[in-house]
Amino acid sequence: MSAEEPEDAPDGEEDDDDLQYFVRIGQTDLDGTKTVERSLTDMKGIGQRTARLVAESADVDRTATFGRLDEEAIDAVVDVVEHLEDHIPAWMVNRQKDFFTGETAHKTGSDLQEKRRHDINRMKMIDSYKGTRHKRGQKVRGQRTKSTGRTEGTIGVNVEEIREEAAEEAAAAEEEGEEI
Repeated sequence: MSAEEPEDAPDGEEDDDDLQYFVRIGQTDLDGTKTVERSLTDMKGIGQRTARLVAESADVDRTATFGRLDEEAIDAVVDVVEHLEDHIPAWMVNRQKDFFTGETAHKTGSDLQEKRRHDINRMKMIDSYKGTRHKRGQKVRGQRTKSTGRTEGTIGVNVEEIREEAAEEAAAAEEEGEEI
């Protein structure tokens, strides 16, 4: 047997044929090479605890490779994720008593990002404290701002910029001197 032909080559090729590298749920592509629980946590709005409950509700082994599941099991997981508020306790839902509709729902993926953007824009429009902090680009949740969160870039002295500014000022002074 040579080094180019490993013993498990035929089995490995068959396993790769069964593997779905991407599993699509809503607008999100999940990694099919990871376990069900780890792959679900890549989706916005689903953490480890919620992923474990999704796998349990769909009657799927949470340690199984997500891409190797049959279509029925994947469809069961997709169905549970799409109707998550029916399968998890009310205290785990991320949108309790929505401001506009009053409904309780669990948002995932791009829907969660859209709702978050709307919430931030509403806070900005009504000029709440958090809204004004968002407008100014400052920290919103009460963190320290005296020494952290500085966004100006350089903290120390930038010698090159000082030399460039001095050269520009000298050139400007020479031009003014010639014109007078």
